[in-house]
Amino acid sequence: MSKFASKLTALACGAAMVSAIPFAAHAADKVITEWDLQTTASAVKVIRDAADRFEKANPGYKVEDTHILNDAYKTKIKIALGANEPPCVFSSWGGGPLREYVKANLVVDLTPYLDKDPAFKDRFLPASFGASTIDGKIYALPAENTAIAVVFYNKELFAKYNVTPPKTWDELLKVIDVFKQHDIAPFALANKNKWTGSMFYGYLVDRIGGPEAFANAAQRKNGGSFADPVFVEAGKRLQELVNAGAFQKGYNGLDYDVGGSRRLLYTEKAAMELMGTWEASTIGNENPDFAKKLGFFPFPSVPDGKGDPSDLLGTLGDNFISVSNACPEKDKAVELLKTLTDDTAAAGRVAGSRLPPLKNLKVDNPFLQDVSKLVSEAKSVQLWWDQELPPKLGELHKDTSQALFGLSKTPEQVAEEFEAAAKAELK
Repeated sequence: MSKFASKLTALACGAAMVSAIPFAAHAADKVITEWDLQTTASAVKVIRDAADRFEKANPGYKVEDTHILNDAYKTKIKIALGANEPPCVFSSWGGGPLREYVKANLVVDLTPYLDKDPAFKDRFLPASFGASTIDGKIYALPAENTAIAVVFYNKELFAKYNVTPPKTWDELLKVIDVFKQHDIAPFALANKNKWTGSMFYGYLVDRIGGPEAFANAAQRKNGGSFADPVFVEAGKRLQELVNAGAFQKGYNGLDYDVGGSRRLLYTEKAAMELMGTWEASTIGNENPDFAKKLGFFPFPSVPDGKGDPSDLLGTLGDNFISVSNACPEKDKAVELLKTLTDDTAAAGRVAGSRLPPLKNLKVDNPFLQDVSKLVSEAKSVQLWWDQELPPKLGELHKDTSQALFGLSKTPEQVAEEFEAAAKAELK
């Protein structure tokens, strides 16, 4: 057993609250278990419809689909894989965590299956396999969405106070000042979850140092270091926003998963939110009337920054779906994967305001057309740091970002702490 699998097994022993059903109990019933973190009505419907089509095409097989909130899912899937009781089909974000699962021999190599069906594989944008390709082999299919972080804003509020979407840092600070003068929080932020605020830090590093700053530090090449002045300055810019009053009070204790930040938007207590483009779908389901007021713009540029303002933070394929090696019905599970990402499923996702990373995708929705245009013009699309980095560093990234927001650590302390951990972890 690998070191990673041993750690997960130990974690599973102390987590009786998770009750994954052993595969042996399902084998006679030919049940294909599926876990994901899609909880909106439209997303769940796409998955269930695909499961129904799979069952109709495969008599005697049943799909048992389970939908779990984001943060709870991260813990549950880690425990299940460590206990060797995972679902047959599971979601991930690709990147570092998926690499750890692959190293522990917990995931099926999909390459032979895709090689047998080149027409199916060729439907996907080639770049969308980047986050799930390890040592030249593909371990997950990009499923749900082209998700990028953008600044959502209330168009009516912007018009009411005569402000326009800022393109530069100085313009952003002026917009912040206007909303503060009218007792409206410039940004809604639910940062109890940590990853929500980490987007600000990731974008600031990119805008200041360009995508190579993170790439060189994460890949330990070209003298890259997380203690580089780029990372320190990014921390300073983030804390500049905090000190300018850019966020509502109590942001580090507000829970995103229960809609904490969105409620501030709905009640016009906040004007903007930096969030993944999935937010449009969530808002459309929760509050269709407010969705009509929603606009978005890219993260602004930073003075003298090396980063191109077209650079994006996000993923081409959020989420990625894999088959676990513990699954007794691997071939059928792969068939389910293909059904979950076929043209019918893609059309359902588009109808739910999501943009699967497929070639020649027919999109009439103006929001999705704008997102597609943004992605097509981007010089770089950087995978979310907490997913690109190994799990330990991904968690540290979220912890230190939250500390920057809480002003409990200086940018210099965060940079040095992160670099020390990277030296130990990235060998």
